[in-house]
Amino acid sequence: SLRVRVLGAPREIPLSPAARFGDALGGSIVMRALFHTLTQAAATSNTILLTGESGTGKELLARAIHDASPRKDGPFVVFDAGAVAESLIESELFGHVEGAFTGATSDRLGLFREAEGGTLLLDEIGELPLSLQPKLLRALESKKVRAVGASDWIPSDVRVVASTHRNLRAGVAAG
Repeated sequence: SLRVRVLGAPREIPLSPAARFGDALGGSIVMRALFHTLTQAAATSNTILLTGESGTGKELLARAIHDASPRKDGPFVVFDAGAVAESLIESELFGHVEGAFTGATSDRLGLFREAEGGTLLLDEIGELPLSLQPKLLRALESKKVRAVGASDWIPSDVRVVASTHRNLRAGVAAG
């Protein structure tokens, strides 16, 4: 025999009146609930994590979040953590100064600085090497970045949207 009980009060799920969010389309209840949530999130300055299988439109939604946000007039910069060699990721994100390493023949701003006043999409954040995660956490928490080879911390006014196809909770649980 099977017994089913409903615990707690029913919840009303707010829906967007629109069947689109930016270029993302969907008239189903699930999509309209998502569009409502993203509309609310876009109005904040909070960091957002989008998860889902490859090809489900995470970058499209990240762009729509940017376009619906107070940062819409700022840059929208994309960093694909899975497409950059591990040895170059820190320089790509935070920049470097001339002479910081072999091949650093001039200063480079880095994507956090390029996205100043706008949104930085960290695509496939689940591919970011464990050794760089504390540096990213520091940038998110302190709102400051330091270029490779530099001694000064520079304020960073960037909204981060991250995306991944990985189950991050399972990855953390697995160590």
